[in-house]
Amino acid sequence: MSRVTPISGFPEFLPSERIVEQYFLDTIRETFELHGFASIETRAVEPIERLSNQGEDTDKEIYAVRRLGASADDEGPGLGLHFDLTVPFARYVLENSGKLSFPFRRYQIQRVWRGERPQEGRFREFTQADIDVVGDGTLPFHYEVELPLVIADAFSRLPIPPFRIQVNNRQIPEGFYRGLGIEDVTSVLRIVDKLDKIGPDKITQLLTAADGPALTPETAKQVLRLAEISATDASFVEQVRALGVQHEILDEGLERLAAIMTAANEHAPGLLVADLKIARGLDYYTGTVYETQLIGHESYGSICSGGRYDSLASDGKTTYPGVGISIGVSRLLARLFSQGLLKSSRSTPTAVLVALNNEDERADAMRTAAALRQRGIPVEVAPAAAKFGKQIKFADRRGIPFVWFKGPADGPGGDTVKDLRSGDQVPADAASWTPPTEDVRPGIETPQENS
Repeated sequence: MSRVTPISGFPEFLPSERIVEQYFLDTIRETFELHGFASIETRAVEPIERLSNQGEDTDKEIYAVRRLGASADDEGPGLGLHFDLTVPFARYVLENSGKLSFPFRRYQIQRVWRGERPQEGRFREFTQADIDVVGDGTLPFHYEVELPLVIADAFSRLPIPPFRIQVNNRQIPEGFYRGLGIEDVTSVLRIVDKLDKIGPDKITQLLTAADGPALTPETAKQVLRLAEISATDASFVEQVRALGVQHEILDEGLERLAAIMTAANEHAPGLLVADLKIARGLDYYTGTVYETQLIGHESYGSICSGGRYDSLASDGKTTYPGVGISIGVSRLLARLFSQGLLKSSRSTPTAVLVALNNEDERADAMRTAAALRQRGIPVEVAPAAAKFGKQIKFADRRGIPFVWFKGPADGPGGDTVKDLRSGDQVPADAASWTPPTEDVRPGIETPQENS
């Protein structure tokens, strides 16, 4: 047998980690549905032509899909695995616009694939959880306030560290750069978006490089001054005005972001931070953009991002503007696991192990297990009729809290159940016994709970 070689960038969680992941996905899904978002699922592949040219070197990140036995003469569009859920969603809207009611609120939880260099928190295959609102021709700005509030609601239900949602409007840097006389706005946006990763000195080098935007040192300094501005209210407007740059696009962006910050503070004061270095690398974003950081883990980068896109979905007659945010579920969990910030209380859903005196009693043990399952209690029967001590150790290793012992079929005494944590063993009837609510399903534990 050939040796198994791991493939980097394709995370596979252990059973205990998978329990945590399922808890996160269920909580996120329930929260999205509480806010009226409908679930959809799109195909895994899209035409490469549609996936390309979205910015951030996406051509290099797309995994092309081709049938192994296909010949070079086979016809058909080149297909690639989608690198996010927004581009396929835009295509979905165009194909189904006549069947959808607008504004259309959708959520989507799926795998995506991206040809990145694997590193901490960055994978080639990972799970995202998206919400978007798409309009028919127009989309009011109040949705740009609503979506981060939905994300905050979802995160408040999860056992994660405190977080901050950073928000900007791409019209602000675009207008500011044009006011400075910068022509290659897109390149400057992409460079500044890396500020947290590489720092201001490296940003200055890239901005002034002859083979880059080739800005003057003073212009590069102005670009960085804008990027350094942040505020939890609309006071950022005065800070930008103090830099002395004028442009009508800048005025529109400032007005839009100020309105979002003011509205958000009415519902959740301090939740949003206006951070003018946020740009997002994907070219389809046209207005408000979001990034979310875990406080105390800022160097890890964003675990939830998105923004406004006005022209991604258009059939030539009608444009469907939208705004969306995506939670990087795999990325978020990878950080929490690596830092030991949470774990599941056991590695299996099983709450009760039915022990066996001997193999002849397996059929009766299975009937007991079935009776417990009918009342929603996860149960399994011991794999073998070993010594009770060995069966107890089997349960304990997996975190199963209870072991069920069958009473003699033709003698005094009935069934009993043992709590492996306390050591208590009490009489029990499969038709009525129920474990404590917190033991029915695996729990999610944090270091604070265990200290």
